[in-house]
Amino acid sequence: MNTGSDEPGEVAVAADDADKADKADVTVGAEQPEQGLGSRAPAFIKARRALHLSWQVGIFVVGLAVVVVGIVMLPLPGPGWVVIFAGMAIWATEFVWAQLVLRWTKRKVTEAAQKALDPRVRRRNITLTVIGLVIVGALVGVYLWKFGVVLPWQIKNQ
Repeated sequence: MNTGSDEPGEVAVAADDADKADKADVTVGAEQPEQGLGSRAPAFIKARRALHLSWQVGIFVVGLAVVVVGIVMLPLPGPGWVVIFAGMAIWATEFVWAQLVLRWTKRKVTEAAQKALDPRVRRRNITLTVIGLVIVGALVGVYLWKFGVVLPWQIKNQ
């Protein structure tokens, strides 16, 4: 998975404090500046190693709980994928790997959205949807013609 760029052989590396100022000027798309990689913990927490480690453990546990709830929501009613990505966003406040995964995901979602706006793709999707609805309608019609509609309160005991 290449999360740094589209050029082969390049590797994404966490920026140090000197590079963070330079990276703040780089824009993603045209909307918001790209943030540097690394912890977003307050300075007083980063200054103390034990406090920063416990902060990271807390962020990890909270993010893990949110991701697990999202995974549970996948087969159950609820916005499973949204909750999973919310957990990833929580992790991304502290961990570089989560920041890289979120950047890669945002890039892929943007590419998919742009591709979906292509007129040929839209026409194809609409055509396939209409064909699918016609097939489902025909199957429902055949079922109703063959078996009819029996309301639950009109079913006779057998």
